[in-house]
Amino acid sequence: MIPFNKPYMTGRELSYIAQAHANGHLSGDGPYTKQCHAWLRESTRASTALLTHSCTAALEMAALLLNLQPGDEVIMPSYTFVSTANAFALRGAVPVFVDIRDDTLNIDQTLIEDAITPRTKAICVVHYAGVACEMDAITAIAEAHGLPVIEDAAQGIMSTYRGAPLGTIGELGAFSFHETKNIISGEGGALLCRKAEYAERAEIIREKGTNRSRFFRGQVDKYTWVDIGSSFLPGEITAAFLSAQLEEAEAITQRRLDIWRRYHDWASDHAVAGRVIRPTIPDGCVHNAHMYYLLLPSLEARTHFIQSLRAQGVQAVFHYIPLHSSPAGRMHGRAGSSMAVTDDISDRVVRMPLWIGVEEHLPHIFEAADQALYAI
Repeated sequence: MIPFNKPYMTGRELSYIAQAHANGHLSGDGPYTKQCHAWLRESTRASTALLTHSCTAALEMAALLLNLQPGDEVIMPSYTFVSTANAFALRGAVPVFVDIRDDTLNIDQTLIEDAITPRTKAICVVHYAGVACEMDAITAIAEAHGLPVIEDAAQGIMSTYRGAPLGTIGELGAFSFHETKNIISGEGGALLCRKAEYAERAEIIREKGTNRSRFFRGQVDKYTWVDIGSSFLPGEITAAFLSAQLEEAEAITQRRLDIWRRYHDWASDHAVAGRVIRPTIPDGCVHNAHMYYLLLPSLEARTHFIQSLRAQGVQAVFHYIPLHSSPAGRMHGRAGSSMAVTDDISDRVVRMPLWIGVEEHLPHIFEAADQALYAI
């Protein structure tokens, strides 16, 4: 079976882990963590970059930084992973789901303003497939209503919008380094702060609500509990693995883009024939080839396509079940618009295998996919 995902190693991860052990520092915020922080700040130009044990943790930190309270509302897409909504629901806030665009599968910026109420405290966007949302329009709406923007850029490292790295356009951004992402550490994430005003409190929240980081910098003579928080930092072994990945981020991205382009070229004839719809990359967006997806004509067609590929040794997968129609989504959130596009897209999207090393399998994948599509 050609798997949907296969984690990539650059070759230096294990030696860096061994060095972390030799350094005698395996808990959080050791030398490799600091290296990762420096890389993230330099590559994104964020004021602050802090590693977390997951992107989920970074989003939860964002909710704490914004002081969300029970009954507050956060506008977000329904077509996303559960972590986006959980981060706010954990604070008692209500996710208000807005429909997506049918081209990029990102939140429809034209529907956001109508979903704003006196209880709205933030807008959270999700950059699906590493392709940026329409951030000029979204930030303009946010500024007009005095709302902060959170970027769930779990899939967006190395992607940009009009030259700005994803995760740094809103007030707060979150990356994921889960093994299914482009740059990985098994589990892992990062919180980015565009403005320095969030930096000190973000450090405190990340360190169980203590000013421990200031203590180790010699800024206070002892550290104590000063705010709410939790243990959001990863261990040094995770950071050591990630450091090796970040060193190769540009090369990893380029190889993935080459694979993405081969998929896109292959799918062209099928798109012309109306068998599939290919991804759209709007002007001003530079993507990172996080995924290659196809839109099939119907749920039945997608089911046949996935089953046919599996029978030929290729694992393709569908993606999100919309949050607005999930049991927890109905309990903790509400729809802020018609969800017609979300409901339709979620039935038709299929993700193809895309990982470094899959190149040698692409001829077989294309042949299997051709047979499946011709049979629909």
